[in-house]
Amino acid sequence: MTHALVEAREITKDYRMGEETVHALRGVSIRVERGEFVAIMGASGSGKSTFMNMVGCLDVPSGGALLVDGVETAAMDSDALAELRNRTIGFVFQQFNLLARTSALDNVAVPLIYAGVPPAERRERARAKLGAMGLGDRLDHSPAKLSGGQQQRVAIARALVTEPKILLADEPTGALDSATSDEIMHIFQERNDEGITIVLVTHEADIARYARRRIQFRDGRIISDEPVTDRMIAA
Repeated sequence: MTHALVEAREITKDYRMGEETVHALRGVSIRVERGEFVAIMGASGSGKSTFMNMVGCLDVPSGGALLVDGVETAAMDSDALAELRNRTIGFVFQQFNLLARTSALDNVAVPLIYAGVPPAERRERARAKLGAMGLGDRLDHSPAKLSGGQQQRVAIARALVTEPKILLADEPTGALDSATSDEIMHIFQERNDEGITIVLVTHEADIARYARRRIQFRDGRIISDEPVTDRMIAA
């Protein structure tokens, strides 16, 4: 039996805040199989962002076990977590997080620098990913010269340029209008159809309907985990 891409086994996460302990996750168990498209929902403080930080190898559980691509993360040091993260995961954020004075091409190439890819290959791979996002004529544009939707497509190209196994998207449409949001979700659905596993955090029920599976968090626990039966297909 092949291992799940993400497997959480009764994971907990506690934070000390002064004299108090905050229980951010309270025994969460989830399996995300290869090729899934999962939407994570929940109010602020529900634990969804904490869980995403665990999956993204940005933090480790206080208890339980979390395996990412078959590797248990709890005992890993920061260097090992960074290596696993860079090899396995692509990130897309609400605010794009692009380098302001840098071209689209160079923004997309940045992760390949850390991966030790030679300059010529970096540019070739970045150019190909931007072309796939419909931005082949915007390679030299800085973020200020791009619309919000174009900036998010640059950010998606950057997330995909390392050929990750899983794409983590944290409120990727939160700064976009509804028409542009549909364009971005079309890109996610296309990539998922190509085999990329996607885990999407959103507070918008309509955006969650683009996924295939919806998981709801509340007070550090999962309160529902079900297939999306009324799935929307982006135009």
